[in-house]
Amino acid sequence: MTRTRTRARRPAAALPVRTALVLSTVVFLSACTSSAGIESEARTEAAAAEGTTTVLEVDTSPEQAGRVHTDEDPDAAALVPADIAEDGTLTIGVAGAGEPPLGFLADDNATVVGSEVDIASLVAEALGLELEVVNVAWEQWPLGVQSGDLEAVFSNVGVNTERLQLFDFATYREGVMAFSARPDSGLSIEEAADVAGLTIAVGSGTNQERILLDWNAQNEAAGLEPAQLEYFANSADTLLALQSGRIDTYIGPNPTAVYQQSVGDVEIVGTVNAGWPNTTYVAATTLKGNGLVDAVQAALQHVFEDGTYGETLDRWGLSDEAVDEPVVNPAVGS
Repeated sequence: MTRTRTRARRPAAALPVRTALVLSTVVFLSACTSSAGIESEARTEAAAAEGTTTVLEVDTSPEQAGRVHTDEDPDAAALVPADIAEDGTLTIGVAGAGEPPLGFLADDNATVVGSEVDIASLVAEALGLELEVVNVAWEQWPLGVQSGDLEAVFSNVGVNTERLQLFDFATYREGVMAFSARPDSGLSIEEAADVAGLTIAVGSGTNQERILLDWNAQNEAAGLEPAQLEYFANSADTLLALQSGRIDTYIGPNPTAVYQQSVGDVEIVGTVNAGWPNTTYVAATTLKGNGLVDAVQAALQHVFEDGTYGETLDRWGLSDEAVDEPVVNPAVGS
């Protein structure tokens, strides 16, 4: 059983760096018969006729009947630190205020569902623990882990040098981000020169911001105009700014961008790895040195081997982001 609760707001912690992932084709399954589902089916049929990528209606129910399950792995369970195993619960944080497919609120407006919750559910089951999901704001998760309120985070967290000083990681996806623009904008972004002079929305303190600042420095050194960076509080404000022409493009999680593109809100005009110029990964996040990461890695290895990891990625259309194996604290570029 998965329980969800909302964590009261805390002061923001340092090092909040968000990442994303690559997603080329999304196929979400649903038994929904709502008007939204009917509209989605119409989009699906039209896209099929045109030979384009589409998104079927996402399962937004709190029950998540289609969630993939695994069995307990005694060897992995034995690695769980005693103080964490004592209450029989794995308490994890997910930023649940987003859009499909990562972490978002179900129809009851309370239960956090999505691909991140499903991966965490597999890990908890493999460890023989009940999963408790805490809905946290993105900037709250570092403090939540450091304070012990959260035992792990599954929330599209990317591995970087700064975070490795405070947290341990077990990888389960690659990390890539997308540039989104108005449909038929004519933009194509593949390298630094392509953003010269553009107005771009980006989250403060994110990997995306770091990349754009590096690209601006590169462009200015080459005599090109830097991009103007704009900051918005949420995706709704960003979309409004895009549609009104206040910004040319924004950069954020690629799966979310693909979902938005499929319903006609935006067009993806480029992608970049979150670790540019290196490769980075999305990983389960635990407190540095408390030993839980070894249990999580073993649980992930179990679900890699029994196929439920792949089934879960397929369920949410994320199979293109699969990694070959879970790695603890992968090497990252400087």
